[in-house]
Amino acid sequence: MLVVMTPQATPQQVEDVVKRIRELGFTPHVIPGATRTAIGITGNRGPEGRESIATLPGVLDVIRVTSPYKLVSRETHTEPTAFPVAATRVGGGGFTLIAGPCSVENEKMIVETAVYLAAQGVKLLRGGAYKPRTSPYSFQGLGEEGLRYLDKARRETGLGIVTEVMDVENVARIEEVADIIQVGARNMQNYPLLRRLSLTRKPVLLKRGLAGTLEEWLMAAEYIMSGGNRQVILCERGVRTFADHTRNTLDLSIIPVVRKYTHLPILIDPSHGTGKAEYVPSMSLASLAAGADGLIVEVHPDPQRAVSDGPQSLTFDAFSRMSASLRPIAEVMRVPIL
Repeated sequence: MLVVMTPQATPQQVEDVVKRIRELGFTPHVIPGATRTAIGITGNRGPEGRESIATLPGVLDVIRVTSPYKLVSRETHTEPTAFPVAATRVGGGGFTLIAGPCSVENEKMIVETAVYLAAQGVKLLRGGAYKPRTSPYSFQGLGEEGLRYLDKARRETGLGIVTEVMDVENVARIEEVADIIQVGARNMQNYPLLRRLSLTRKPVLLKRGLAGTLEEWLMAAEYIMSGGNRQVILCERGVRTFADHTRNTLDLSIIPVVRKYTHLPILIDPSHGTGKAEYVPSMSLASLAAGADGLIVEVHPDPQRAVSDGPQSLTFDAFSRMSASLRPIAEVMRVPIL
């Protein structure tokens, strides 16, 4: 259910409603708005308790939410969500660029990449210290050492850090370094990890699973939001289909559908979505035109020598050209590139 307060409702009246929801054994989630406050209710299996809430002072209406993802749904939060991250923001009508290598390979490479990206106006650096790989023999990341190199890159350039978490045990250490914590496709339904991230104060970038449906993806986001973390970013990175001309099938049709059903921002990962650097620029342009809130792109100083995902990584020159090609479209759409 969703409690809609009147525009004149006082803080005490909001608190009284919250108290009554807890007395009923449910969980309240206060959602401030521009003109009025709403209170989402989770834990209820029906309309029980509705009348006792509806009669409280300051309550305008109590609405039954039909979607299973209550906090993620536009039924409970009609305006698009936006929030600041490092020196930029995600959502709110801008187009946020996140770029960097798949993996942190060494200190020189990640700092060199960060310096280049900062000069290009990028505000968020991606790089994996812990890497889930299909083969147990592939490079798994530098771990703690990689986090130290990311921290150095941030101190030298001022860029915010986006890095992946693989398990509950590493969350606390990653929180010390990351400005955005990334959940990879293989962990979209790692529910213990999602519950732990619901308690963090850092934004969480939630990638769509390899065969994740829209509802499964949004329910995974609901896990994060249910614990109080409202800073969730969805990321489409391609799904597995019968097609073999690209690494995955990049589902750009999900962008308007996500915008219809949820208020959360959505980014596109054209690097994993195609698996081939030559296709990344065109899919980036299409993502902007389709209404995405930004991109997360792999960039490497020497992709041919990259220890992971070299074929899908852009060179510095290729990224510069792609960034320049985005600007005319952004200007027509009146969308600032952040």
